[in-house]
Amino acid sequence: MRNGVATLAAFTIVLLLSSCSGGDDRETVLVMAASSLTDAFIEIETAFEAANPEIDVQLNLAGSASLLEQIVQGAPADVFASANASTMQAVVDAGAANTSTPFAGNTLQIAVPLGNPANVSDIADLADPDLLVGLCGEQVPCGQFARQALDQAGVVASIDTNEGDVRALVTKLEAGELDAGIVYATDVIASPEIEGIALPANIDVAITYPIAVLTDSPNPDLARTFFDFVLSARGQALLADAGFIAP
Repeated sequence: MRNGVATLAAFTIVLLLSSCSGGDDRETVLVMAASSLTDAFIEIETAFEAANPEIDVQLNLAGSASLLEQIVQGAPADVFASANASTMQAVVDAGAANTSTPFAGNTLQIAVPLGNPANVSDIADLADPDLLVGLCGEQVPCGQFARQALDQAGVVASIDTNEGDVRALVTKLEAGELDAGIVYATDVIASPEIEGIALPANIDVAITYPIAVLTDSPNPDLARTFFDFVLSARGQALLADAGFIAP
């Protein structure tokens, strides 16, 4: 009887271990995406996996410049979605992608903590040395676009911090550590703890997001399936829900 109990116990343990391991035999598609796409791509991941239950999407979300460095250094990935065309072009020039397709656009806003305690009203206010002003660093798209907007407005901002990606900048604004910053309109939509101030109508900064299947993709067929989903009506609707505009 003891042997029977021991055998049953051992069998039960095996079953429990199998259950804990998840038994997930889905195929994986590795997606690198700019940090400003975080909320939208999480929604796209959920919808894509619901439509393709045999595929597991793994997102690597970071600044476009950081992702570029990972790609050229040989990090495994199937798909890359950048926040600007120049970063994607660097990927193509490195031979890591053959071509890319625009899939979304964005705009900029001045972002302030909820309630706007510093009473910021215009892009010219970012030149005030008494304000705590943050931008993304010059090496990342949100920082490059912000500086284009400032140049067009003829404003020399009094910059107190340069953040590595837009999510880091938004986090400081949410915490009230900064009085103002320039972020994407989609970041303002996504955060209940900041509010946006429109840029002057004469400021025109073109922001286009391209997506590509990488040439060294471990799973090119799966990569193409995800790529096509982002460009599909469903993918585009999810991007629009997050505040992105047509490219």
